[in-house]
Amino acid sequence: MPEQAPLSDTALDQVFGNGRTFKAWRDVPVSDDLLHRLYDLWKLGPTSANCSPARVIFVKSAEAKERLKPCLSPGNLEAVMAAPVTAIVGYDTQFYEWLPELFPHTDARAWFAGNPPLIDETAFRNSSMQAGYMILAARALGLDCGPMSGFDRARTDAEFFPDGRVKSNLLVNIGYGDRDALRPRGPRLAFDEACVIE
Repeated sequence: MPEQAPLSDTALDQVFGNGRTFKAWRDVPVSDDLLHRLYDLWKLGPTSANCSPARVIFVKSAEAKERLKPCLSPGNLEAVMAAPVTAIVGYDTQFYEWLPELFPHTDARAWFAGNPPLIDETAFRNSSMQAGYMILAARALGLDCGPMSGFDRARTDAEFFPDGRVKSNLLVNIGYGDRDALRPRGPRLAFDEACVIE
């Protein structure tokens, strides 16, 4: 017998079945306390050697939105400006400096120090996974999300991560979506089109 029971169909629908990518938002704020709760959930998702490279700036204020505005592609401008929060998900290019604390049972720092290709690959992959955890955690908390990659990364980095240590990966709008503005869900591949069991 499994040690944990599966989530209910209602919970699964909230996180997956009814979860959508939103571009239109209701004018309902997202509290700082809820963002803290969100982080406390998604930080628990697994990463390579517990490296946890994601670094996030939650853009909420009108001033911060104006700073982000020139970094956006025209097609994403309206959605970002309307969203209560936009998370700039980046990755720490020196994440390995935290490994003595995060992965203390071996010298994992030595795996990465002085190896820029491995650092970049690991940081980008794992921060992408962490962004996925953020989206699922947000849905579990009753929030909606709109992840996007249509932005100028170099300009965003210069504006929000000026010391060069953190590099942006993607944006995730967070709030309470306007379901009336959704288009029909796009199709997904069938199991046999995407998977093989060997």
